[in-house]
Amino acid sequence: MTGTAPTSDLTGWRRAPFTGAGLTHEVYEKGSGPGVVLVPEIPGMTPEVLGFADHLVKQGFTVAMPSAFGEPGRKASAGYGISTFAKLCVSAEFRAFALDARRPIADYLKALARDLASRTPGPGVGMVGMCFTGGFALAAAVDEVVLAPVISQPAVPFPVGGRRAADPGMSQAELDAVARRTKDSGLCVLGLRFSEDPACRRSRFDTLRRSLGDAFEVIELDSSKGNAGGFAKSAHAVLTEEVREIPGHPALAARERVVAFLRERLAAGAA
Repeated sequence: MTGTAPTSDLTGWRRAPFTGAGLTHEVYEKGSGPGVVLVPEIPGMTPEVLGFADHLVKQGFTVAMPSAFGEPGRKASAGYGISTFAKLCVSAEFRAFALDARRPIADYLKALARDLASRTPGPGVGMVGMCFTGGFALAAAVDEVVLAPVISQPAVPFPVGGRRAADPGMSQAELDAVARRTKDSGLCVLGLRFSEDPACRRSRFDTLRRSLGDAFEVIELDSSKGNAGGFAKSAHAVLTEEVREIPGHPALAARERVVAFLRERLAAGAA
């Protein structure tokens, strides 16, 4: 694939610690308008993640990004990714391999969402998780303040074996609570993945479809051999590394749908 993904840096981002559910992380915030919690992917708040974050800011959102791992602003590299991955694998905060698990980070994100909602327009916020943090955004949607959960290539629990590949990345009780919200209050969930992504297999989305039904909107980008978008079979990061700001580009269209989804759901919540 030609071209490069949009990038940015830490210019203009306000930083402050936030404590919730017994955890404390630095949170970077920028923008005005409805609130969106954006949870970075492995290895952290890279220039590509910041590029997506700044795009959301330009689209009129207040974005809050917790830095739960990695070094904010540092470029991705193989060594950096491996070292971050190794630390996360043994962290009790994330429970990277656990099945049917409630994860402490989800409770932290709920607290952060409530705080952001109290300071931004409307009664609730959006929540975007990517890769390692994808499923955490959905687990946080147990809280009614999360009106627009977006899960992009959710990769936890790491898909070692069929059961983990199909696990939704949260406890069954949390998933049941989110499913009830889809019926009781019209909650919708947006999910994104590449068709051949080995880290986020189709079976995980199948599990979510069974619980969420039509309330689960799925964007699956074709990464099979010879695909029109020119994606490698290993393509993974839908909203960051794979985006090219070229009209008609599939990942760019996916990013545009995320922005539209956030606007629709947050505006609906404010009505």
